[in-house]
Amino acid sequence: MANISNGWVTGTRDSVTAAFARSLAAVPTNVFLDFSGESYTYEHFDHLSSHLASSFLELGVQPGDRVASMLDNSVQAVATWIAANKIGAIWVPINTANKGEFLRHPLADCGAKLVVVDAQYFDRIETVAHGVPELSLVLVNGEFAGADVPALDVRPLGDYWGDSTGVEVVENSPSDIGALMYTSGTTGPSKACMMSHNYLCNIARAGSNLVALEPHDIVWTPLPLFHTSGLQAILGAIIVGGKVSISLKFSVTNFWAEIETSGATVAKIMASMVPILIAAPEDDAMKRTFGQVRAVVGNPFTPAQKQAFYDRFGVKYIANNQYGSTEVYCGTSVPYLADTPQGSAGKRNDDFDVIVLDDNDCEVPYGTPGELCFRPSKPDVMFSGYWQQPQKSAEVWRNLWMHTGDMVRMDEEGFIYFTDRKKDYMRKGGENISGFEMEKTFIGHDAIGEVSVHALPSELGEDDIKVVVVLADGANLSHEDLWHWSRERVPSFATPRYIEFRKELPKNGVGRVLKYQLRDEGVTPATWDVQTTDLVKKRVSQ
Repeated sequence: MANISNGWVTGTRDSVTAAFARSLAAVPTNVFLDFSGESYTYEHFDHLSSHLASSFLELGVQPGDRVASMLDNSVQAVATWIAANKIGAIWVPINTANKGEFLRHPLADCGAKLVVVDAQYFDRIETVAHGVPELSLVLVNGEFAGADVPALDVRPLGDYWGDSTGVEVVENSPSDIGALMYTSGTTGPSKACMMSHNYLCNIARAGSNLVALEPHDIVWTPLPLFHTSGLQAILGAIIVGGKVSISLKFSVTNFWAEIETSGATVAKIMASMVPILIAAPEDDAMKRTFGQVRAVVGNPFTPAQKQAFYDRFGVKYIANNQYGSTEVYCGTSVPYLADTPQGSAGKRNDDFDVIVLDDNDCEVPYGTPGELCFRPSKPDVMFSGYWQQPQKSAEVWRNLWMHTGDMVRMDEEGFIYFTDRKKDYMRKGGENISGFEMEKTFIGHDAIGEVSVHALPSELGEDDIKVVVVLADGANLSHEDLWHWSRERVPSFATPRYIEFRKELPKNGVGRVLKYQLRDEGVTPATWDVQTTDLVKKRVSQ
């Protein structure tokens, strides 16, 4: 059934640069960014990002050009984004776990001529540079030994990093594209969602509304900027003129010490971190910060996990009743402190209409599973389509509803409950993983004749990855060797837990692999599990 608004409204219109300019004017000496004690006021950060923006102009970056970045959480990462937007360029954050085809494709697809990369990831850029014809300049953040890559100009980012104000900020329209964010493909390579300036700002507003964020709040997060959730933490602070404390990496042993030092009142975390924090032993910082964090944003939380956060940590509210994706952030949600049915993903808010449809795009009755679909009730509050893929954009917008590929049911009060995935994608460590790209990588092994990659449920939530292989005629390959081979070619979060060799894959009459059958079979007696070997030691992050 549908949950429909009363009509089309204009809503708030904004841009990233305009929002930052307002907070800069209002609270120039207030701390904006904190990286484990290294703080930057709005004014200081404005100078840094303006200097970098001027450097981009000198290097030939023009409005509409794409500036890619492959950076860990740092002031350089945030400045690269804002600097690009200040001159009307489009920021393209790349997952720092990407390598091989997972890296080459987004760099080539976005057409970036300039990439800003941490030194530790530069070798990956070198490896794929021959397959990225438009890339001509790389700025490397940190110490590196230099490079000799034909047709690639490699320079230290430090030569373009400084503290000045000399740049004329472009007046970005709310509908202008401010960023491209890549999301996992299912039947093809990853696609870039075009994120307008207004959509980026709406992400900030929607995420802030989940916890009724105020200027005095301090948001702490270890989530990376190439995720919408990490991006939201930055933009949420900008929208209210507040402070965000960004951890370089999640550490269970340092978690409460970082919360204490930062003064955080709101924490944005990943689902996989929840059971680890609950299982961790009590420490002095945990005791001292009891009740300091009033709200935690993360999804999903079980009832028992929510109660543990209330009782053990003194958290007042868990914001986990919402549905979101790169295409539509907070498509359903609930107001702060609202009573919500357990297990629901919220209900329609002021930004979207919501409907549940069958395979023929006919509305299903209440309680009946169907595909979750959205359409905006305001301009530029969701993605603007897929970059350079009008056909894919049209497919997902079938019959003027944006189809999510997720199966849900809706109750008579309009609450949404997730039931299954219609898309053939996997999710691990907060990342969507493309089966297509995984299989394309594995089939590149000389010993592999056929391959199928699918998900199995993980005891930590989300998925574990299983690779089922048919060896090429006469080929020999061990599970261990294939696992090591994969670690060199796929992101760390996509490294398979399970590997199984078979004589053939189950297929239908036209030769398509029956993945549902492989999923149903699960872990068979022939399945190799890396967790039972000495290759990976089970441990929480230290």
